[in-house]
Amino acid sequence: MSALRIEGLTYRYPGAAGAALRGVELELADGELAVVCGLSGSGKSTLVRAACGLVPHFHGGDVAGRVEVGGMDTREHGPAALAGVCGTVLQEPETQVLMGTVRAEIALPLENRGDGTGAVARGVEEAALALGIAQLLDRPTHELSGGELQRVALAAALAPRPRLLALDEPTSQLDPVAGDELIWLLRRLNEEWGTAILLAEHRLERCLAAADRVVALAGGTVACDAPPREFLEWAAVAAPALQTPGAQLFARAGLRPPPTGVKEARAALRAQGLLPGAPDEPEPSTPDGRLSRLRLRRRSAPAPALHLERVWFEWPRGRAALRGVDLRLAPGERVALMGRNGAGKSTLLRLAAGLLEPTRGRIRAGGRVALLLQTPGDYLVHERVADELDPADLGAAGLQDLAERHPGDLSGGERQRLALAIVMGGQERPATLCLDEPTRGMDRAHRARLASVLGEVAAGGTAVLVATHDPELAAAAADRVVLLGDGEAVADGPAGEVLAGGWHFATETARILGGAGQALDPAAGAALLAAARAEASTLEVLP
Repeated sequence: MSALRIEGLTYRYPGAAGAALRGVELELADGELAVVCGLSGSGKSTLVRAACGLVPHFHGGDVAGRVEVGGMDTREHGPAALAGVCGTVLQEPETQVLMGTVRAEIALPLENRGDGTGAVARGVEEAALALGIAQLLDRPTHELSGGELQRVALAAALAPRPRLLALDEPTSQLDPVAGDELIWLLRRLNEEWGTAILLAEHRLERCLAAADRVVALAGGTVACDAPPREFLEWAAVAAPALQTPGAQLFARAGLRPPPTGVKEARAALRAQGLLPGAPDEPEPSTPDGRLSRLRLRRRSAPAPALHLERVWFEWPRGRAALRGVDLRLAPGERVALMGRNGAGKSTLLRLAAGLLEPTRGRIRAGGRVALLLQTPGDYLVHERVADELDPADLGAAGLQDLAERHPGDLSGGERQRLALAIVMGGQERPATLCLDEPTRGMDRAHRARLASVLGEVAAGGTAVLVATHDPELAAAAADRVVLLGDGEAVADGPAGEVLAGGWHFATETARILGGAGQALDPAAGAALLAAARAEASTLEVLP
C-alpha cells in the first residue's frame, strides 16, 4: 500500500474558469521524498491540499479522480480523519497555529489522538529538539517571527510521526541555516522512520540533493517525473525557469551534466581544474578610516528617505528584539535586510512603518513608508481579484487573467504580487518601500520580475528595504546588504562583499565558486569560469 496514490485527479476551484489540476497521476511510496515544482499557479499548492483532504472538503469546487492517503480515500474521509496519517504545513503557517503557547501547539495533535501525558511530553520535546525550537516552548505564539511560526507548525506536523508529510514551501520563511537543517531532517525521516514526503518548493537548490525524484507541474498537469539530474536536463530544454542557479552556471559555462547540489558542482569543477582559488583579500583599512569615509559620504548625501538612530525595541516582558540599530537609506537606494529567524528583521520593518514605537532611539522618514508584510492575504478584502485594484494596476501586476478569481484561491506568489500592487498604490508615492519576505510562494521567473520591479521603484526615487532569507533575491535586487544578528547590525556593506565567500548567507553560485571574484549569479560565475578555462589553455601551450 502506497503512502499516497493519486489517479486521474482533476480539480477546479469554485468560480474558476479552468481546472487547477488536470488528470494528475502520482504514487508515493513509504520513505520516498518527492519534490513538487513548477511556476507560480501551476498547481503545486493545490496538489498538497488534495493530498491532505483540504481539496475538495474545505475549498469546495469540482473534483474528479481518486486520492488515497495511507489507504484512506479522501472522498470518504475528511481532513480531520486524514490528519492521523498525513501531517500538513501550508504556505502561511500563521493561519495554522491555534494555541497560545508553542508547547500547547505541538502537544495539540498528540492530545487529539489520545496519547497519555508522558507520551505527549516526550513527543513535544523530541519535535522541538528536531526543529531547534526547544528555547521557544514556553513563548506565546503571537510574539514569534514568521520563521519561528513556520518551525512551530512543522514541529506540530512532525510530532505524531505521520506516514506522509505534505509540505507547501516549508523553507520559505526559514533562515539559510534552518532551511538546510530542515531538508536534511526530512531526509532522515525518510531513512529512519520511513515517512513519505511530498514537498512543494521553489528554492530547488535547497532540496534537490536530498530528493529521490522531482515532479514538475505545468498548467495543472505532470510535465516531468524523474530523478533530480534527469529533471535538470529536462528543465534546461523545456523549462529553463526551473533550473537551479548551479545548473544555470554549468549551462552558461558549457559544462555537463548539471549538478544537483554544491558538492557535486565543486567536485566537477575541481576534476576539470576550473575551481577558482580563494577570493582576493579586501583592501586593508582601519576602523577609524572606514568611519571617516562613512561620515564624509553622509555629510554630502541628500536627506535620507529613512533613518533609524540607535533604535531599541523591547517586548513587554523585557526581551530586546532590536539593540541600538543605526540604519540610513538614501532615496533610491536598495537594501536587503538579512539574518537568522528572530534576529529582528520584521520588527525593524514594523518600526519603520510606524506599526510599533521604539523603546529608545529615533526614527525619521522622508515621507510615507509603505509596508508589505509576510502575510499578503491580510491586504485582500474583496471577493474578486478585480475589486482589489484598478484595471490598469491589475494588468501592470500581471494578474488580469485572474480578475474573476477569489483572492484566497490564488497561489502564494500571485497573492504576493497583488498585495504589492495594493501597497504601492495611492496618490502619494512612498519615500520608502519595505517588504518582509516578499518571495514566499514565488517561482524564479517572478522573483526576477520582482527584482526588476524593485529596481524601477528605486529608479523613481523610492528607497527599498527588503527583509529576506533568499540570497538570490538579495543579489539581484539590492545594492547593499545589512546582516542582523540578535537585534544588532553585525555587517553592512555592498552586496558582493557580504554575499560572497560565505556559506549560509551566500548565493549558490558564490558557494560553488568559493566567493571568487565576488561572482553572485550564474552569468558572472560563467564569465569567471571562462576566464579560468582560457588561462588554463594558455598555460597548456606554453613551452
